[in-house]
Amino acid sequence: MTRFALTVEFDGRPFMGWQRQSHGASVQAAIETAALAITGETVAVHAAGRTDAGVHALGMRAHVDVARTITPFRLMEALNAKLRPDPVAIIACEIVPDDWHARFSCLARHYEYRVVTRRAPLTVELGLAWRVPVELDAAAMADGAARLVGRHDFTTFRSAHCQADSPVRTLDRLDVAREGERIVVRASARSFLHHQVRSMVGCLALVGQGKWTPGDMSAALAAKDRAALGFNAPPDGLFFVKADYP
Repeated sequence: MTRFALTVEFDGRPFMGWQRQSHGASVQAAIETAALAITGETVAVHAAGRTDAGVHALGMRAHVDVARTITPFRLMEALNAKLRPDPVAIIACEIVPDDWHARFSCLARHYEYRVVTRRAPLTVELGLAWRVPVELDAAAMADGAARLVGRHDFTTFRSAHCQADSPVRTLDRLDVAREGERIVVRASARSFLHHQVRSMVGCLALVGQGKWTPGDMSAALAAKDRAALGFNAPPDGLFFVKADYP
């Protein structure tokens, strides 16, 4: 049995999310179905994170155990051939030790959220960014974001359906940068709560519009109450960028 580490890129729009679902298509099921067609083996593909419906990935890390003798290049090529026309691509594949685990060996996960501030509808980026039809104050958003960095109880920014044992997380990075008509929020942590990034971005957008002050981000965090949340940003602009390993 050989363990292969995969780096996966995907457009999340056609899927119910990464995790296999009984009521719709998932990225995990697409890869497992492709692997079955190639190897004749029923395999489980484990990922660094579980993305929601409509969330995308530039470099999701995953692993799969295969009994058949096959090189990483051949496996990658065969998976990509079988995955068509789904918008999923294996962009790297390598053999890793048997104790390497895409989820449990991960040291950090990095996300990016893209906001486009313009009145005109999105065309090329439709479904790949969140359009906000007013200007946003990126400096105020950056001030508000800085107040969330560190180890905190993120109950306010946690989905009511989150299954994590604890709401306490260490947020290593939450940066806001303006790039033309786009505002990009970049978040890094060892792990995130369900909807945490989208919840933080939704509240930061309120700061950018002047509806909240940066201090309101601190107050929302301190409340430790989901009722103190502004709102969740939509999944469209969220990308899993990469995962770090030893």
